[in-house]
Amino acid sequence: MDAQAYWITGERTGEIRTATLRQAGPDDVIVRTLYSAISRGTEALVFNGAVPAGEHQRMRAPFQEGEFPWPIKYGYINVGLVEQGPDSLLGEHVFCLYPHQSRYVVPAEAVTLIPSRLPAGRAVLCANLETAINALWDAQPAIGDRISVVGAGVVGCLVAWLAAKIPGCDVELVDINADRAALAAELGAAFSLPDDARGERDLIIHASASEQGLETALSLAGFEATVLELSWYGDRRVSVPLGQAFHSQRLQIRSSQVGQIEPGHRARWNYQRRLALAIQLLEDEVLDKLITGESEFSDLPEAMSSLTEGGRDVLCHRIRYHHEFT
Repeated sequence: MDAQAYWITGERTGEIRTATLRQAGPDDVIVRTLYSAISRGTEALVFNGAVPAGEHQRMRAPFQEGEFPWPIKYGYINVGLVEQGPDSLLGEHVFCLYPHQSRYVVPAEAVTLIPSRLPAGRAVLCANLETAINALWDAQPAIGDRISVVGAGVVGCLVAWLAAKIPGCDVELVDINADRAALAAELGAAFSLPDDARGERDLIIHASASEQGLETALSLAGFEATVLELSWYGDRRVSVPLGQAFHSQRLQIRSSQVGQIEPGHRARWNYQRRLALAIQLLEDEVLDKLITGESEFSDLPEAMSSLTEGGRDVLCHRIRYHHEFT
């Protein structure tokens, strides 16, 4: 059985190739993809050839083919329909950490059931919501905290949305794009441009992937506050302003990365349980606001090039698959 798969073939270039699927075994599922999505953070770094050599192994996607820098089949946001497999999954919508490919064979344990009450098209946010969940586990916010989230991309918006559900918390989403104000309000958070953002915050989560954003995050911190760095910069060097009030304010900078479950949860949680939680939380229809565009799979080579260049108005961009590519 053949399928169509998207491969990154060089710096900022890609193409759709034919893939021959392996024979499915008794413990496998065959999934026909309905949607995938482009990660404008990690996937853009891969597309730009900006993954440091020392991180090639740690940055492997679960079902990656090829080796960094390229050619490589990379991605981890895939929602599809089970065409063959166990009775409990047959005909069901599932999420899988699989690249952009029209049909694929994986072990049944590699897919997560999407309940019928969750629209399949919204489920492309699963991976980003997992990142946001893990970030808040790392950040350890408390009831009543003053929390700023710097960077209103998909992950930043999801972090703000989750944080705003904590009783008594004052959550402000900070971004250079003033058009994000209406979205912030729908997510339950206040909004501010960087120059107008409130200071003396208890917790700041930085998700803008920019040096200027990190500087803003540090400037908003109150005494002995924590700045959680959620951005990943690849091979790009970033200047961190550790002068000014960094020492006198006794600030902390902590990292967060979704590849490892936060230590305080590691004894009781695994990746499957965390993903199931993300799927459960996605039932809120307000999150449809984070999906701002859609392209056909056949147009993915062109879409990847334009979307990874930037564009302040783009959040999650969804890829739609039709029968001619399955």
